Amino acid sequence: MPPLYPDGSPYSETDTREKLINPALADAGWTEDHIQRERSPGTILVDAAGRGQHDTERVDYLLCLPIRDGSIPLPVGVIEAKAANKPYRLGLQQAQSYAARLNVPFVFASNGHKCSFYNHFSGITRDLDLDLFPAPAELRQLYEAHTGIHLDSAEALPLLARYRGGQSARRYYQDAAIRAVLEALAQGRRRVLLSMATGTGKTPTAAHLLRKLADAKRLRKALFLCDRTTLADQAHGTLHRLFGDDAQIVTGRDAKRNARILVATYQTLNVGGDPLEEGEARHDGKFFLEHYAKNEFDVIVIDECHRSAWGEWSIVLTRNCDAVHIGLTATPRLLTGGAPDERHDDEEITANNISYFGEPVYQYTIAQAQADGYLAAAEIIKRVSSLDRIGGVSREELLARNPSDPITGAPVSADELEELYTSRDYNRILILPDLVEAMAADLFAQLAARGDPHQKTIIFCTRDSHADDVAVALNNHYARWCADNGIARRDSYAFKLTGAAHRPEDLLTGLKGASRSHYIATTVDLLSTGIDVPWLENVVFFTYITSPIRFYQMLGRGTRVAEGKLTFRLYDYTDAARLLGADFVTQARRAGESRETPDPFDGEPRGRQRRIVQVEGFAVTVDEVGHYIMIERDGRETAISVEEYEQELARRLLPLAPTLDELRRKWVDPGERGELLEALPRRANGARVLQVLKSQQEYDLYDVLADAVYRAAPKRRRERAEEFRRRQRAWLQAQGDRAERVLDALVQQFAQGGIEELENQQIWRTAAVRSAGGLGALRGLPLQPPDLLAETKRRLFAA
Repeated sequence: MPPLYPDGSPYSETDTREKLINPALADAGWTEDHIQRERSPGTILVDAAGRGQHDTERVDYLLCLPIRDGSIPLPVGVIEAKAANKPYRLGLQQAQSYAARLNVPFVFASNGHKCSFYNHFSGITRDLDLDLFPAPAELRQLYEAHTGIHLDSAEALPLLARYRGGQSARRYYQDAAIRAVLEALAQGRRRVLLSMATGTGKTPTAAHLLRKLADAKRLRKALFLCDRTTLADQAHGTLHRLFGDDAQIVTGRDAKRNARILVATYQTLNVGGDPLEEGEARHDGKFFLEHYAKNEFDVIVIDECHRSAWGEWSIVLTRNCDAVHIGLTATPRLLTGGAPDERHDDEEITANNISYFGEPVYQYTIAQAQADGYLAAAEIIKRVSSLDRIGGVSREELLARNPSDPITGAPVSADELEELYTSRDYNRILILPDLVEAMAADLFAQLAARGDPHQKTIIFCTRDSHADDVAVALNNHYARWCADNGIARRDSYAFKLTGAAHRPEDLLTGLKGASRSHYIATTVDLLSTGIDVPWLENVVFFTYITSPIRFYQMLGRGTRVAEGKLTFRLYDYTDAARLLGADFVTQARRAGESRETPDPFDGEPRGRQRRIVQVEGFAVTVDEVGHYIMIERDGRETAISVEEYEQELARRLLPLAPTLDELRRKWVDPGERGELLEALPRRANGARVLQVLKSQQEYDLYDVLADAVYRAAPKRRRERAEEFRRRQRAWLQAQGDRAERVLDALVQQFAQGGIEELENQQIWRTAAVRSAGGLGALRGLPLQPPDLLAETKRRLFAA
């Protein structure tokens, strides 16, 4: 029988940890130096009012092995505790999820009597009495035996090196990723791939990784290679904070031979990069070969290797074949088609990340980052034009509308027209002013319908002239809206931001700033990577794309989080969201085929010229398709409707809380509430996303779920607080005047931020609670303060 209090109630989860598990761990030799308690694999969100929303996900115990003086302890296991009256295996699956995200191999679940022990290396789960819990030396022996890493060896030094800036300098998954890479290197691997979603900090992760290698004296000279000047500048800033002037940017005039960490673009090294312009000299590696000796570098980091893998830069790797090669990617790409003898040597190295680097040693997906709150979730608003519904435009339809040359206005003959133009040709080969106007009018109406069209927005267009046309159309609608509403126009409302724009750096600064200008940037590819605009509210697709890689890069512009930003809107006019979860597949090139980089819009070599035609006279309309939410299903991202999302919530929640009464009972217990939220899509953030989409920010998540799953009428937090004071007046008065004032102050904290506010350890230090009497006013009552707070929560959520 589980331990009971004198009143007959069973131990809570907290009691189980303190009274049963902690003593057992101490008996097994686990000291405080070995354990991190309630380590969060998530984050703390901040709502619009600046209040923290504390994630209920906490790893009860993270077990670490101290190896030697001066080194950091090595995380190797997690323990998930459940109340003493619960099955001991109840938390095993939850703990396995935590372990995968934290990159630790040993998993334990316990109720204080028995425990279940899962060894990730062997895949075997076995049961143990808690008094037989493995000692630190036993887990170290298992770790070394399975990994082949001897933790006292020189190869393990980087793994154990301390972080500059302390252990809290990184997010949990960045630490997990760094350990995964260093474990692979300690095992003798020379090529390693890291897969981390756009916006999750691949560059800071790589910078800390290099610093640990350097501090362990395992780094002589490193090259950080990227394909955009903006990315190089950002990487240099991050590396400079850890290496000082030892980190330098290579320029065409200065090879920075004396620096320890060199940051360079492919273009600067003359070894590849973005597609060549007509007449530009071919990348022959001249700069690289002239300035750097063979095996000059012992570590090479290839940033955004999902993009750069198609350049002509294999010379950097082959000339430094003894170096460690680390690939950073948001979207690993697969190579398909073609016989082995049809693939050039450089393709075998650079085209196929998986083949060259191996499977990623650690992956952190966009869905995981959104679940943790490190990336904003996407609300997908699908729209469709009447031209897209008909599937294409024929030569005869164009001839009936007098096609012309978009530059000269000269007529275009039937012989110069293609038989059929599809959506992939719109505003690329077939210029359609009517489509531009219809999409721009519809988008502006969508923005204005939200109360204020002054929203930071990026619109991805098909070509530079298309970006011009869209900016003009939006500015016209904005001017009319301002005139109709008596509002003064702001400067540079919509503007083109491409490489051809005038002073693009200044325009980008305006877009990034919280200024009273530069709201909507129309672009082609310039903003698809390396640009962080945390306050961006909307990402818009006016371009028709087929590349999943480009889609995810563009999507990533909106995922950056900022205070109060939990979601962003993706306005999809071209069905780009169909690429969610698609494989990143590219055909192998046949021997002798042109090495020219394909046009990303038509998949054809740039050498083929197609006649550009402009046609007006179409009556274009735009209609709604639906509202969708991005979730992960069967390991892939996909978009589902808000209604389907609510059904998915119900499917996952009802087995754990079949009735509203059961939800209410579990909700007031932090541990049981955590189990409920863990089961949801994106965990707790999945409920918060629905809260935003349904404009229910004034409701506790309990009422959001009660409404979505149980069809119960939701109550705002302030309504619950007022109802509590009215219905529980007799109970409050029975606690005495001083306690009543404190309890009323606590309930006001709930009204502001929800149930998490009542579980914040700092609540007793808030001004309102202190001025009401604080913790001291609750002492001497029949119920201890924690029990009194628990009873208050139960009464708050009473029907």
